[in-house]
Amino acid sequence: MAKIIKKKPKEVQALAKRIKQLRQAKGYSSQETFAYDNDYTLSYYSRLERGEDIRFTSLTRVAKALGVDLKVFFSEGFEKLK
Repeated sequence: MAKIIKKKPKEVQALAKRIKQLRQAKGYSSQETFAYDNDYTLSYYSRLERGEDIRFTSLTRVAKALGVDLKVFFSEGFEKLK
């Protein structure tokens, strides 16, 4: 039986991309180091960057770890969604 892969909504894809962009801008080239330095398990943080399991509480926590508030977080990368 073939596995059906469901494409994530573009809004979720944009969230995941923005999380990765901000991590890299903060100087972290690896998810593993960022996760360790900010008390995430690698598997959990990796899911955030893949756009899985993004709840509001998760988003606010990762924004804080990235050193940005939500206004800054949403200031880039979401223009095409309008």
